[in-house]
Amino acid sequence: MSFFEVLARETAAERNLLFTVPQILDGLQGKISRETYVLYLAQAYHHVSHTVPLLRLAAREMDDSRARFRDALLEYVEEETGHEQWILRDIANAGGDAEAVRASGPAPQTAAMVAYAYDYVSHVNPMGLFGMIFVLEGTSIALATSGASAVAESLGLGPECFSYLTSHGSLDQQHMAFFAELMGQVDDAADQAAVIEVARNVFRLFADMFRAIPHERSIAHVA
Repeated sequence: MSFFEVLARETAAERNLLFTVPQILDGLQGKISRETYVLYLAQAYHHVSHTVPLLRLAAREMDDSRARFRDALLEYVEEETGHEQWILRDIANAGGDAEAVRASGPAPQTAAMVAYAYDYVSHVNPMGLFGMIFVLEGTSIALATSGASAVAESLGLGPECFSYLTSHGSLDQQHMAFFAELMGQVDDAADQAAVIEVARNVFRLFADMFRAIPHERSIAHVA
């Protein structure tokens, strides 16, 4: 069994719990309001804006024995740069106040997830960041392939409101194939444990972020 398969198996319980969060379940079925979608994008902006800094930090923390993983992180930097700007455009196109989001701070739950990642990378093991990548890319694939189209149809929003999600669907499917191959090269037991530990915790923290997004199903959406 490859380490990627082990990672998926060892974090399955946490992943399954994430996909019991009402905001995610309803989002995948298009059963959220425009306001909830914009509030989700706001929190996405606040954690995605830290993606490149976290990638660069983890790369700096890796020595030459982890050169292949450091190089992979720097490849991610090139591909992830500027994605927070896509989110701001989606917010504006969906009728939200992008400048207010830019000027605001994250929800405490979002801040906790980001702070955990910085602390782990800086003080425990930079390889752990791959656990966060595993969570965020895997979740974005599900949200993009099912949620974006369902929400667009339900709310009558155009594709210009979903550039972040839809682009990440195809992009992250490519990333996940690359990620699976890369994880197959993680042979150090401590590094494997770090990736699994961070993935488990980020699944929990990401679920907390979604739970904190104000969301009330409309009467039309109640079965």
